[in-house]
Amino acid sequence: MEKAIIGKKLGMSQIFAPDGTFIPVTVVEAGPCSVIQIKTVEKDGYNAIKVAFEDIKEKNANKAELGQYKQAGVSPKKYQKELRLKDCSKYQVGQDIKCDVFEKGDHVDVVGTTRGRGFTGTVQRWNTHIGPKAHGSGCHRVVGSMSANTDPAHVFKNKVMPGRYGFERVTIQNLEVVRVDAARNLLLISGGVPGPRNSLLVISKTIKNYKGSKWFRAPVAAPVKATNPGKAGKK
Repeated sequence: MEKAIIGKKLGMSQIFAPDGTFIPVTVVEAGPCSVIQIKTVEKDGYNAIKVAFEDIKEKNANKAELGQYKQAGVSPKKYQKELRLKDCSKYQVGQDIKCDVFEKGDHVDVVGTTRGRGFTGTVQRWNTHIGPKAHGSGCHRVVGSMSANTDPAHVFKNKVMPGRYGFERVTIQNLEVVRVDAARNLLLISGGVPGPRNSLLVISKTIKNYKGSKWFRAPVAAPVKATNPGKAGKK
């Protein structure tokens, strides 16, 4: 990652581009994040920075965390994350990372945890077909056939089954930052991101290649129709 920050999903809204295009956006409270530790190859085997986000009361942090916060000179935080950046040399312990590390038009990857839906059947979890409803069969939403009896005498791997649906780590790639509000530490990111409100997100510069902004493009001049000079004098 070239640059990254952690934040909290506040919800969804909408804005309009200069040409009137409707843009659905996710409002994210990104930072400020305090750097509490810098890891190096010589000492830890890899380069990374450890950041903390969202203030909490001192009584809600354990002694090990309080010791690290006091050593870094920052107040106790609720969340901690390691960010493996390409260049960690420009960061120092105690430094704050704010949302203005991103600019309007940047493309980002957003990592979050999807909304948990509990234990569900295969119809909701895997979108399988329901069974027949005629003549009182009662097998409308069951799993269906497992396998043959004698041969192969076992259920094949990757068989879709009931289970916990949701609550998974998901990455949405190549979303565009359409507005940066540094005064309120807000990022407006086009489209939806995983997770319910107040869930933790990791926003980083996208690893994909992109060509300019999707929403804010320079107006294209209308093509000029060519006239046929041979027909100009004819009536």
